[in-house]
Amino acid sequence: MPVLYGIHAVEEALAAGRPIERLLIVRGRGGKPLEQLLAAARARGVPVRVVERQEAERLAASDRHQGVVALTAAPHYAELEDLLRAARTPALFVVLDGIEDPHNLGAIIRSAYCAGADGVILPERRAAGLTATVAKASAGALEHIPIARVVNLARALERLKEAGCWVIGLDPEASQPFTGADLTLPCALVLGSEGRGLHGLVQKKCDFLVSIPVLGRVGSLNVSVAAGIVLYEALRQRQLRTAQP
Repeated sequence: MPVLYGIHAVEEALAAGRPIERLLIVRGRGGKPLEQLLAAARARGVPVRVVERQEAERLAASDRHQGVVALTAAPHYAELEDLLRAARTPALFVVLDGIEDPHNLGAIIRSAYCAGADGVILPERRAAGLTATVAKASAGALEHIPIARVVNLARALERLKEAGCWVIGLDPEASQPFTGADLTLPCALVLGSEGRGLHGLVQKKCDFLVSIPVLGRVGSLNVSVAAGIVLYEALRQRQLRTAQP
């Protein structure tokens, strides 16, 4: 059975109405955040059980559970068409080409949600799925932003273009800086994997490529940091456009 762990992740799952079969609390844990979480669980009729720390660590496969583990229903993936129908104007999507580190995936989902993206699109193969670690790293954002999983990422990019989105890939070798792109247009930001970057076919499907300038001897930023930078540039440009008379 899938698990969630960490106070914020479980709290957001409860707030979003995600089915939770049982909430496990480590013996001896307390504090106001935990008390509020317990009150929310009881209001939803979720059974609560006290367990030893070792059991919580075994279920969470981590010692970063903050004394809270929830047994839940499997995470729900949306369809790409659902994301397109529900998108605001102008649309903003994040497309991830093979992100394998669940901490990076969770951090990107958090940034995408906070910056107002309409959804995140993942490939089915050679990429991290929606695990408990991803939920914890997203700090609860996973419960509030739709995630689509597609069989063919290149085909998904073509569908995004058909729907009117500009497909913008991040590549450290690109000559155009990300600040030079018009991110007020409907767009999909495409980020590659931690080691290889964008796959060749995915890169070819991009309308254009942009880079984030990096000073010093480090060749590129962590992918979750890069995602946050470009997403907030999109937010800045869109807010500036809205504020103009």
